[in-house]
Amino acid sequence: MQTGAPHRLLVAVTGASGMLYLRAFLRVIAASGIEVHGICSPSGRKVLEMEEGIDPAALPAIARWFEHDDFAAPPASGSSRYGGMIVLPCSMGTLAAIASGLSINLIHRAADVMLKERRTLVLAVRETPFNRTHLQNMLTAHDAGAIICPPLPGHYLRPATLEEAAQTCAWRLADQLGIQVANRKRWGDEPLC
Repeated sequence: MQTGAPHRLLVAVTGASGMLYLRAFLRVIAASGIEVHGICSPSGRKVLEMEEGIDPAALPAIARWFEHDDFAAPPASGSSRYGGMIVLPCSMGTLAAIASGLSINLIHRAADVMLKERRTLVLAVRETPFNRTHLQNMLTAHDAGAIICPPLPGHYLRPATLEEAAQTCAWRLADQLGIQVANRKRWGDEPLC
């Protein structure tokens, strides 16, 4: 991100597993004062329903949703006022499209806009294990300016539940976007014993 936190953030949801991380991230940034818009792929809707039992409209913090196939929506243009974008969770198919510069849907196009405008793009990739193509696509996206940040919990903070572990990931993702989070725990802030 150019300077400071974005005033408007775009959140894209794809069909990878890991919707727990998405909900944690949205809870963490809800009090930030940042306007949040969203795009959800059809596969993202299905996985969100399977894993969390909800529709995207029920997610917290998102003020406006765009259809994944609406290329006339503001995120498709470099003149839009998004300071940053996160794809959470980011499927390997979405990563491949972004790394290749394809604009098959609005998520891909918006990511391409972030890269061409030199704005922050965070890809919270979800897959395991990674094959060679996944790794090459991550490196290509990184070289184009994206931040590759898989949602991996920080265990040194001793999370006791899955929700607490997801919150450590949400804090890290917010850091990558320059978003200050109240009560964010960091290494060395307090004794761990």
